[in-house]
Amino acid sequence: MSDDKNLPVVKDDGEHHGAVEVAEPIPDPGLEPHEPRITDIDPKAADRVERQVSAMFGLATLLVLGACVAYFAIGRDSILQFGPLSGNANNMVMGLCIGLALFLIGAGAIQWAKKLMVDEEISEDRHAAHSSPEQIAEITEAFKQGTAESGFGRRKMIRNSLIGALGVLGLPAIIFLRDLGPLPGRSLYNTIWAKGIRVVNDVTDRPIKPSDLIVGQLVNAAPANLAPLQEENPTEYQNAKAKAAVIVVRIKPSEIRTKPGRENWGIDGILCYSKICTHVGCPISLYEQTTHHVLCPCHQSTFDLSDSAKVVFGPAARPLPQLPLALDSEGYLVAQSGFTEPVGPSFWERG
Repeated sequence: MSDDKNLPVVKDDGEHHGAVEVAEPIPDPGLEPHEPRITDIDPKAADRVERQVSAMFGLATLLVLGACVAYFAIGRDSILQFGPLSGNANNMVMGLCIGLALFLIGAGAIQWAKKLMVDEEISEDRHAAHSSPEQIAEITEAFKQGTAESGFGRRKMIRNSLIGALGVLGLPAIIFLRDLGPLPGRSLYNTIWAKGIRVVNDVTDRPIKPSDLIVGQLVNAAPANLAPLQEENPTEYQNAKAKAAVIVVRIKPSEIRTKPGRENWGIDGILCYSKICTHVGCPISLYEQTTHHVLCPCHQSTFDLSDSAKVVFGPAARPLPQLPLALDSEGYLVAQSGFTEPVGPSFWERG
């Protein structure tokens, strides 16, 4: 005799009008008999585990609050010494508090799942990837049942302590925003460029004449009044350079599409633009001579230098600001004025 319980059954799928083979499920998949846990039998044991889990979540809440207190209470220059090892006390205490808080939330969730949630093994038939309305209703009902079996609504101590721990977990993220520094405000509206400031080579600090550039050449440049700041105030030097860096390029005048109002901003095909990408502020200088495109290496924003540096590709939202050029009495390139718009990345105060 042959056992035909597990033989394929031929059915009509009703949609494609063809016969498909549907395998019948195995009657016994081999699940071991369920063994109840101590918390399933003894209510006192279950209450004890509930208190343990709630204590973990509660301690996690205190640790997160402790990290916030440490941020303000411990000096930024304080040092903790552990034998030959040392580190910033502010960072170490905050990191330790938040790390332990995350560990306790995870450990509490595992303890909750292993000791209190329903752990009976089940088997179900494999079904098609798509779901019918009846299956969706069944899944919804199963979700509701699982929520009920987890005890999330019934075990209020665990629920409230978990909500509290997860709720305060976002507090350090808000407080630590202070370390990002002040909002840009109007700091990007002004650079040290001004009328008559010479354009100098960023490497040699030598002033640039039109004869120094050939068609197709791109030079990284800076304002002549930047170099003295390097010795006088190194911090101010770095801030000024980050905003005032420019690129100077020479293009055949016949290939330049000049924006109205900028007819006299170039000198015989020589144009000057901010070197700072208008997406998130990366420095750019990857230049393609044949297309006059300059590429930002961070996120591939591409600007057409022959067409007022308009964006031709990538996430940047606006063209590179252009610096109007002129010649001084000695024939060197100088700025007609500062930038007429903010340099650098776009930001919400810009309007």
